[in-house]
Amino acid sequence: MPPKPPRRPGAARNQRSSPDGGSGSAPPPVSPRLGVGEAGFVALCDALKVSGSVREKAWKTYESLSAADGAPAYDKKKKETWGVCIFIVAIDLDEMTFTFTELLKSISISVCTFFQFLKEVDVNMDTVSTKVDSTVSRLKKKYDVLLALYHKFERTCGLIYLEQPSSEISAELSSVLVLKNYWITFLLAKGKVLQMEDDLVISFQLLLCVLDYFIKLSPPAMLKEPYKSAVTAVTVNGSTRTPRRGQNRSTRTSKQVDTDTKVIEILCKEHDCNLDEVKNVYFTSFIPFLNSMGIVASNGLPQVEVLSKEYNELYLKNKDIDARLFLDHDETLQPDVIACSQLERTPRKNNPDEEFNVILPQTPVRAAMNTIQQLMMILNSATDKPSDTLITYFNNCTVNPKDSILKRVESLGHIFKKKFAEAVGQGCAEIGSQRYILGVRLYYRVMESMLKSEEERLSVHNFSKLLNDNIFHTSLLACALEVVMATYVRTASQSDGSSAETDLSFPWILNVFDLKAFDFYKVIESFIKAEPSLTRDMIKHLERCEHRIMESLAWQSDSPLFDLIKQSKEREGQTDQPEPASTLNLPLQHNHTAADLYLSPVRSPKKKASGHPHSATSNPDAQPAASPQTQKPQKSTSLSLFYKKVYLLAYLRLRTLFFRLLSEHPDLEPLIWTLFQHTLQNEYELMRDRHLDQIMMCSMYGICKVKNVDLRFKIIVSAYKELPNTNQETFKRVLIREEQYDSIIVFYNLVFMQKLKTNILQYASNRPPTLSPIPHIPRSPYQFSTSPRRVPAGNNIYISPLKSPYKFSDGFQSPTKMTPRSRILVSIGESFGTSEKFQKINQMVCNSERQLKRSAEVSDAPKPLKRLRFDIEGQDEADGSKHLPQESKFQQKLAEMTSTRTRMQKQKLNDGNDTSASEEK
Repeated sequence: MPPKPPRRPGAARNQRSSPDGGSGSAPPPVSPRLGVGEAGFVALCDALKVSGSVREKAWKTYESLSAADGAPAYDKKKKETWGVCIFIVAIDLDEMTFTFTELLKSISISVCTFFQFLKEVDVNMDTVSTKVDSTVSRLKKKYDVLLALYHKFERTCGLIYLEQPSSEISAELSSVLVLKNYWITFLLAKGKVLQMEDDLVISFQLLLCVLDYFIKLSPPAMLKEPYKSAVTAVTVNGSTRTPRRGQNRSTRTSKQVDTDTKVIEILCKEHDCNLDEVKNVYFTSFIPFLNSMGIVASNGLPQVEVLSKEYNELYLKNKDIDARLFLDHDETLQPDVIACSQLERTPRKNNPDEEFNVILPQTPVRAAMNTIQQLMMILNSATDKPSDTLITYFNNCTVNPKDSILKRVESLGHIFKKKFAEAVGQGCAEIGSQRYILGVRLYYRVMESMLKSEEERLSVHNFSKLLNDNIFHTSLLACALEVVMATYVRTASQSDGSSAETDLSFPWILNVFDLKAFDFYKVIESFIKAEPSLTRDMIKHLERCEHRIMESLAWQSDSPLFDLIKQSKEREGQTDQPEPASTLNLPLQHNHTAADLYLSPVRSPKKKASGHPHSATSNPDAQPAASPQTQKPQKSTSLSLFYKKVYLLAYLRLRTLFFRLLSEHPDLEPLIWTLFQHTLQNEYELMRDRHLDQIMMCSMYGICKVKNVDLRFKIIVSAYKELPNTNQETFKRVLIREEQYDSIIVFYNLVFMQKLKTNILQYASNRPPTLSPIPHIPRSPYQFSTSPRRVPAGNNIYISPLKSPYKFSDGFQSPTKMTPRSRILVSIGESFGTSEKFQKINQMVCNSERQLKRSAEVSDAPKPLKRLRFDIEGQDEADGSKHLPQESKFQQKLAEMTSTRTRMQKQKLNDGNDTSASEEK
């Protein structure tokens, strides 16, 4: 029992005390012997105004942790441990009488340290519930966004305002006051406008709106260029601070925005933001916010006290983070470099006195803006209507699909806009419309590319069956929108292509369109192949979506997958095997297309080779063949491919976990895999409404149990949590029976072991089951070569896949960082300034061609200049000069290096002369 709080007669009740605080029933009596720690627990509970029920359960949680293996660590951090226990219990009981910031200050700990300590406390699966996990995830995302935005806000204000403005500026307009006004106004607008506060892009666009508003209220003498000139021009044309009689506030504000767009244009250009999108946020969200607060430009700067009071009410209601403390650089909000290393930072200069310094390429805001710009560049030339090429394909169909396609796009657009507004905020409905239009453009673009590929593959023009398939079109549009949504819904903690979930993250789009995950999976691989401009991060994102479908989403009760499996069982002469184990060690073929998957089963492989090619797209599934002897159900291409991919994913995940836990027992790996594969193939009902990794962990534990290898479930779960893309709900909340969930240990004992007991015990006998083949592990079809390739006719000309055509790309050097030699590098489609680079390249190509011709005439091998060759085989191209037989390899290598250095010095000197000559001109 928790110790009884000391009696404090006459103590005034705090206005924010909990309903049962102060007047509730007296806590149960405790032993009179109170230790220092126990008194500290009481004091902490009093400071946080927690209820009696929270005190009691939090103390029990602390006692259970103290009895665990890591008790000494908790004894050293008693106050932090108490705080974590109170936090956990208060969330579980829905009795939060304190804010998250108040908790952090009470135990003197930062946000990142708290999250890290909470993770350490959760050594047992039942310490932290999934409800707490969800709350912590929301707090993490909100903190990451706020931290990224505040860093960006500070840097941006430093570029806008003078550090030491002229003396004519009054003390009331000091930079500190202006920053405070800016930030609190933004926090208040963000809290009132956005329901989904972890949306980094819309939040940053809203921040730009706040900056625009305050810049135009600032005296020009405070501002740097180009903002000073922009504000001066606004003041000359008509001051934003002078009210016009006869106009109401909202009318004045709207007209000012219409005419005074120079500042927002500069801000958008400086931050690579889409001007139309920011204007949309200004009109649909920021202006209504100003009107609701009674804030107008004619009244000058808003009162800080008024804004702070409004925000305080919002903060106390949400009970989360007091973001005003960023202004004070409060220690509770300072990032911990090690605990929060996944958060990107602006690169800083190395300090020789610092031992540890993290240098990362981009800030989260910059990375988000860059990704959006890349998508815009892809879709700038696209339209939100079918192209002439698509219209031609439509006209070639037996049943023209044009009208149904247009109606579908329109109806799904209304649904998307409504669901987007519900998730983000009603004021953001037009933002949803903008993103939907981008998705439609990508949808038509990829559809055209797919049809061109199918035309080349099948030599047909009539795609009536495919283009009249509703599920195909809905899936293709959903995939296009997922690309757009993933581009915009980038969170502040996202890096290296990892997936940080938000309310709009996958599978949100499936729920919006009421689309089954198994149907959506069919289009992913073809979509990636049809759109070569997708970034590597986006390809990884779509691949992760495919993995999530194979792990759990396709195994939901209402999935068409189970009907397909049932049909495969009913095929004549087939056993209960969706995909035979004998095919596991065969290479996974990637020559299928979306048409193969959406129209399967259509015909057997034998007919595909000898039949008419157009039958794949013109014959409906209901009429697989005219002759009566072919009435039996045919094999499903989509099911076969799905199971092959599931087996591959399952084995890769098992192998990763196995080497973390059982590397000293290599003989167990084939046994665990055989049980795992057997369950997926023959006991697939165990996957219904469950997760692939649950079966994997149970298979590992079961084999270790019968083989007398000491491996506890606790150890398996601890290692599993460290794997990428895992969720604690996977092992904390497993379906036991209908609408009943429990931990994975309970699932193993009550369900898995009961179903597979006979099979598991066979592995302990002298005649174990036949081992399943290890799946063939191919290279991912989504990974593309990035190595430079040599132009066949030119030994000194190399081309590389374009990583990004933008000045702000991660992998693209800025002109100031390029070497004199690398300045000749050219990206097709980029502006270069002069034609001298092309002349140099043409001269180099011509020289190489003449060299090859001369060598051919004298029937001698060509002698190219020394150059490392980065071709697709990854081999080096040796120098054409001959070495003496008596020379050692070291002497030959030294001669090659000397030759290379001399040639590079000559090249550098020539480049310097060329630059000087051009400057003299």
